[in-house]
Amino acid sequence: MYVFQLKNVSVYYNRVCALKDINLKIEEGEFLGIIGPNGGGKTTLLKVLLGLVKPSAGEVIVNSNPLMGYVPQYSAFNRYFPINVLDVVLTGMLKKPLKPFHRYTPEDVKKADSIMERLGILELRKRHIRQLSGGQVQKILIARALTAQPDILLLDEPTANIDAHSRTEIFELLEKLNEHMTIVMVSHDLSAVSCYVNSIACLNQKLLYHGDARLTGDRLEKVYGCPVDLIHGFPQRIPGCHKERIS
Repeated sequence: MYVFQLKNVSVYYNRVCALKDINLKIEEGEFLGIIGPNGGGKTTLLKVLLGLVKPSAGEVIVNSNPLMGYVPQYSAFNRYFPINVLDVVLTGMLKKPLKPFHRYTPEDVKKADSIMERLGILELRKRHIRQLSGGQVQKILIARALTAQPDILLLDEPTANIDAHSRTEIFELLEKLNEHMTIVMVSHDLSAVSCYVNSIACLNQKLLYHGDARLTGDRLEKVYGCPVDLIHGFPQRIPGCHKERIS
């Protein structure tokens, strides 16, 4: 059973095309990795699934009104905002419309503590967010998303700008979470994507491939537009390839 179905979805920002004629089904229980170059529409696709961006054309079908959790890019998170870890996680329980002077219940705090314990970050609950490593912040953002008890977890570059050990911890955590929920993740970490996800979507404005997670040279060349090598898991264009293709 699918949880999302996109039919001929296009998105334009003014006259700039972000997505073009996307046809995609995401199955229940799938762990989908979305890869592609910068500016290829990956974040826009997540926002379409979340309902934050309305397609310029096409249709998005969401099955059974699932609960969704969203983990934004780490770079979009202000680590100097005066807030501690527990309060960050608790913000995932805020409901609209927001009211001034909102007070969390003891049950809210208990739930947040339980999720942090599950993710191995309970000892950080009173620490200020600026005192944390990138990997710890990413786990906190995942914990915040999990407070909604989502059926689907959507993540935008969850391992960007963190060290290799933390990246492995995040991917192993997501692999465990996938036992109970559908996961859709944007990532540039191609080697990890091929190890942990069970399907990939190659996106460069158009959906160039959706299927098993094997990353062949042909698939990478098609999505990145030139021959690609993987260096430490990240795509690197082979020097001189553009010049050769032009000639």
